[in-house]
Amino acid sequence: HVNNGCDVKPSAAASPPTVRIAGRASDLYTLIMTDPDAPSPSEPTMREWIHWMVVNIPGGKDPSQVLRLYVHNLCIKTYNCNFSGAATTAAAGQEVVEYMGPQPPVGIHRYVLVLFEQKSQLASVASPAARPNFNTRVFAAQHDLGLPVAAVYFNSQKEPMSARRRRR
Repeated sequence: HVNNGCDVKPSAAASPPTVRIAGRASDLYTLIMTDPDAPSPSEPTMREWIHWMVVNIPGGKDPSQVLRLYVHNLCIKTYNCNFSGAATTAAAGQEVVEYMGPQPPVGIHRYVLVLFEQKSQLASVASPAARPNFNTRVFAAQHDLGLPVAAVYFNSQKEPMSARRRRR
């Protein structure tokens, strides 16, 4: 079990994470992953850089009364919620922004995953024109998503070249 703020190497996060969401089968969710520290934590002029967006993720089916976010197969956060449903995965939804793994150029970057419960199916969600300067709050307001039901973040920083070569 890992807490908020754990360190994840970019090479370990190159593929989309496993994100399991519990909830009623009739519920739909939106998952957004951003980097609020782009291009550098000291000068985040591209805040927020969007790394991933999946909408219309269905809830689960088996009573468990928890909502768990798993990132890279590690349970990052467990929320005790009034949900009745087993886990479903983000892969069951509609990917609006293709996953882009962490690529921090300098410093330690935070990567934030925010989960919203939708009030209804989102019929047409346009992919942002560019990844930099995305605004999660504005997006949530435009699509009437309300406040997040869950959020988690992890840290990542550029790996030394020798470490990347060893993993390949």
